[in-house]
Amino acid sequence: MLEERLPYETRPLYFPSGKYVEEFIIPDEDRELVLARLYPFTPIPKLTDRMIDIHTDKVFTVKDFRVTWEYGMNYLVSPYYPEGGGTVIDWMEEDLAADESEEDDWEGEDWDDDDFDMDDLMNLDDENLF
Repeated sequence: MLEERLPYETRPLYFPSGKYVEEFIIPDEDRELVLARLYPFTPIPKLTDRMIDIHTDKVFTVKDFRVTWEYGMNYLVSPYYPEGGGTVIDWMEEDLAADESEEDDWEGEDWDDDDFDMDDLMNLDDENLF
């Protein structure tokens, strides 16, 4: 599937460096079919779902995905691909990203060497580790 070139016209998709790849021009009526064909995980998101490109930390609607042809393969990428390089494996559901940011805000206790008795740890022999 990934190696079979999609049957759509292409245009150049330029990166800030000046390099470019081929981007498929996918008609709106085919976007759901292409997403189902190339999305590697389950469940497949709806075109109306919102995701975050974790490389750019920007939100996008799934229907705005891009597909490129590179190295003999179709790549499902975010709309911000030229900016951050985010392929489908770098997409995160907007709700999950919000949950993770709440976890990042946790102000737990910092650990330091005083929290462990390093002398006891250094005196363990290999036979008594587990």
